[in-house]
Amino acid sequence: MLTAAQVLAENNFGDTRTGSLAGPMGLFLILLLGTATVLLIRNMNARLRRLPDRFPEQAAPADGGRTEAAVVDPADGTASQESPTNAPNGSQQRRNG
Repeated sequence: MLTAAQVLAENNFGDTRTGSLAGPMGLFLILLLGTATVLLIRNMNARLRRLPDRFPEQAAPADGGRTEAAVVDPADGTASQESPTNAPNGSQQRRNG
């Protein structure tokens, strides 16, 4: 006669091959994800170290939202003027008339 423990302990979950790759493949994926995480953290820390300690404060735009951004080179402290990418240039402006 079967006891409750024997019924519950019986494996009714399909194929139970011996020598399957579930354990080694799982370990490989965990190590791969861990390595990728460590490399991403190192890369982000290096990028954060290259940022300046403080950014210059931005003034309120006086010309309707079109301002030129000054980019400061942290190596020598010089500023270069760059126009934003969404500002229209001379070839893209519409002419009324």
